[in-house]
Amino acid sequence: MGQIDITVRIFDVMIDQLRQMAIFAKVIDHGSFRGAARELRLSPSVVSHHISQLEDTLGVALIYRSTRKLTLTSEGGRLLSAARNMMAAAENELIELSVSAKTPSGDLRLTLPSVLSQSPLIEQIAAFSLKHPRIRLFLDFSDTRRSLIDDGFDVAIRMKPNAKNSATSRKLFSVQRQLVASTNYLAKQTPISDPSELLTWDWMALAPVQNIPVRFAKKGHTAITLKTEARIFANDAQALCRMACSDTGLAILPEFLSREYIEDGVLQHVLPDWSLGSIDVFAEWPANAPKHGLIHLILDWLGHNPA
Repeated sequence: MGQIDITVRIFDVMIDQLRQMAIFAKVIDHGSFRGAARELRLSPSVVSHHISQLEDTLGVALIYRSTRKLTLTSEGGRLLSAARNMMAAAENELIELSVSAKTPSGDLRLTLPSVLSQSPLIEQIAAFSLKHPRIRLFLDFSDTRRSLIDDGFDVAIRMKPNAKNSATSRKLFSVQRQLVASTNYLAKQTPISDPSELLTWDWMALAPVQNIPVRFAKKGHTAITLKTEARIFANDAQALCRMACSDTGLAILPEFLSREYIEDGVLQHVLPDWSLGSIDVFAEWPANAPKHGLIHLILDWLGHNPA
């Protein structure tokens, strides 16, 4: 066998191993041979064969298989790190060479809480649309929690306290909440200075969080937590705002929603020295979203242009 033949043989073996490493990484990402096979458009038996060949070549077990799950060995963990670095480097170079010059285009479907239709986030999404005119945006505003996968969305914007970043979620910004009531309603009440005196007042509640106690905080004071009894429930914060303006009682609203009414004197901030804390707005996306696709394009935009 000549030197050229040996070189070609070594090259073929290396290419096979690189392919097997990429398949191995996909198996771990999906947690199953079947999931990896579906994305790679191979049969599960072919995927399993590639992993077995890689293990035979290396002389180590990479995955412990059971009927219920796959578990990485210590050697598998080391190889997974190398495989992901290899794939990321190749992907980055391909993006730099062939994709960076292209104008982003396609469809993006977002689901958002309806209250955010009144928030500065809308201006940020509008600015994104102006920058990328070939991207079509479909915005679904609903206070019913929609499923990313089942309902076919690319990005879900959610709201909750103390949101944490993860591989498939990212905090975008925080929204301050306020306890408000109409000027007319407050004129009929006895002046108070302590949150505990609010228990007998008329409360309205946002239905999805109606059972969560209200926690008041003030610098230099012990926090006070109230379990209030609401008499009006709504699943839409904008409806609660309109109800509060109609003199029906107390409502906890995002600051951006109540600001205009407070400036106009229709609503007042109740016990402004006591804070309710903020609520985080965060994004979620599918685990298999391309790192350089439209999903991460809008996530990076919103992350660098907070509302």
